[in-house]
Amino acid sequence: MTTSPAPERLEFKTELKQLLDLIIHSLYTKKEIFLRELISNAADAIDKVKFESLTNEAVLEGNSDWQIQLIPDEVAGTLTVRDSGIGMSRGQIVENLGTIAKSGTKAFMESLKEANAANQPELIGQFGVGFYASFMVADRVTVVSRAAGEPSDGVQWESDGQGEYTVLAVEKADRGTDVVLHLRDDARDFLKPWRLREVVKAYSDFIDHPIAMDVEREQDGKKTVEEEILNSRQAIWLRSKNDIKEEEYQQFYQQVSRDHEKPVRTIHYAAEGTQEFGALMYLPSRRPFEWSMGPAKPSGLDLYVRRVLIQHHCEELSPPWMRFVRGVVDSSDLPLNVSRETLQHNPLLAKIKSSLVSRVLKTLDEMKSAAYEEYASFYREFGPLIKEGVGTDHANRDRLVDLLLFESTATKAGEFTTLAKYLETMPEGQDEVYYLIGDSREQLEHSPYLEGFRARNQEVLLLTETIDEYLVSSLYDYKGKRLKAVDKGELAKDESSEVRLKEAGERLKPVLEALRKAMESEVKEVRLTSRLKESAAVLVADDFGMTAHMERLMQRMGRGAEVRDQKRVLELNPDHPVVAALHGIVEKDGQDPRIESFGRLLLDQATVAEGSKIKDPAGFARRVNELMTRGL
Repeated sequence: MTTSPAPERLEFKTELKQLLDLIIHSLYTKKEIFLRELISNAADAIDKVKFESLTNEAVLEGNSDWQIQLIPDEVAGTLTVRDSGIGMSRGQIVENLGTIAKSGTKAFMESLKEANAANQPELIGQFGVGFYASFMVADRVTVVSRAAGEPSDGVQWESDGQGEYTVLAVEKADRGTDVVLHLRDDARDFLKPWRLREVVKAYSDFIDHPIAMDVEREQDGKKTVEEEILNSRQAIWLRSKNDIKEEEYQQFYQQVSRDHEKPVRTIHYAAEGTQEFGALMYLPSRRPFEWSMGPAKPSGLDLYVRRVLIQHHCEELSPPWMRFVRGVVDSSDLPLNVSRETLQHNPLLAKIKSSLVSRVLKTLDEMKSAAYEEYASFYREFGPLIKEGVGTDHANRDRLVDLLLFESTATKAGEFTTLAKYLETMPEGQDEVYYLIGDSREQLEHSPYLEGFRARNQEVLLLTETIDEYLVSSLYDYKGKRLKAVDKGELAKDESSEVRLKEAGERLKPVLEALRKAMESEVKEVRLTSRLKESAAVLVADDFGMTAHMERLMQRMGRGAEVRDQKRVLELNPDHPVVAALHGIVEKDGQDPRIESFGRLLLDQATVAEGSKIKDPAGFARRVNELMTRGL
């Protein structure tokens, strides 16, 4: 290649120094983005010449090697990005590179639209600023290009990004463009093959054209140079489902999730019409190991625009509850910001998100109906996220509620029921869905709160996950039946129990008054209940109060001060011998110190039975010892 002795020196058409400073320091968040932009420009250039060749074969010049080459030169300190694309003439290089934010791609697409051309290529560049990301890593950039179908004369453009550039004629045998970056010392890691592989894999792995690099290898003491293709090019979400083998789906799942287990479901579809995009999503069979190492990423979906990665873990594509879903979404016409790193707010994005959520919900519902055991296994892993969605995704609340599974007093340990089944089997006249929250099923099964329900053959849902307190606070009712905690408020009574409690209340009124007075600093109220059959006493919260389980959660989170002054109601079983004995003591002597002692024993027993810690363990032990001594 020879150059003419007199390069033409020109000034940029805009305030370059200020604009370049904005591009380099504010527009992009990561230096490595420069390579994504240059590769995208190279891919566009190849797509352009391929499109032109459909009507003008001469532009091919006998060369149909659609390849992008990366050429690192550690001695010269340069990285070259070479393409065999459409190339640029002198006029085009001045217009496109001499004016910031003048996008040749955009102009090309506008000309195609005006001509109403069929089979338009999908091009990536929109704003004409991606090329200038080169100055984040280079103190000088040289571009050598020759337009396809033009004479052998090429053109060289060069600038240090300080306000001027030079243009001169050069000889260039082949069409296409070389972008030569003279890297700064702090960016020389981009000359290392491992670093280039890493960036290409992250951002440009699915570019349609091969991205090649010559790599030196040594075997048996001999060094050879081999061409290595850095990108997989396998954007399988753009292929027809009928052409994809199961092992290809599995291989891609491992690539996007780093999970070597088989996903429970694969969701692959393409939306057409007003919202055109492709999606390939997977439902994992197990919770990702990485979740045990820290908080989960807000989304498991990566956003691509025309095969180019725009955003990892794109929150705008899925609600937080759906973060277990892994995969990619590729759109041709999403509005991006000028750096192509973030999205602009647009109704189209909201429609894509809604479509993705709907498809995932449909898949889960189908699995629950047609492959229940498979769904139950999935639910054991990801049920808490479904519950989270009930409280946060109001648009899909009803569909999420129907996906919920619960253990209950009517199911064996590890088996589930649903709210719909609960309503089908509830006794006539029952107007509420009963539930109890605790730390484990074993603890709940021995809870005194369930005694009355077992006697009446009423099912109670057993909730044992931390998220359940949040779930029931956001799920007030189901199909007109209110959800009711069996350890909160008073329970609905039938006519016979109402009469029995009223009679017992009159008879035991002195006992209730004496205990209320003796423990007024500990309990809010002392009353009789029909919820007990075997136990003597139980503690319950008001309808809008905090349950014992919620109090324990608050204490574990270091917020015990917020519940320290909470008082609950002590309920007594009017038919229990202990209550009858207390009645006898009160009738003989209302000031007998045993009244308070036995009352506190009942309070502590109720506290232990619900799974909480008693406030005065030493006092509890003393009172038990006194009682044992009297008995012995």
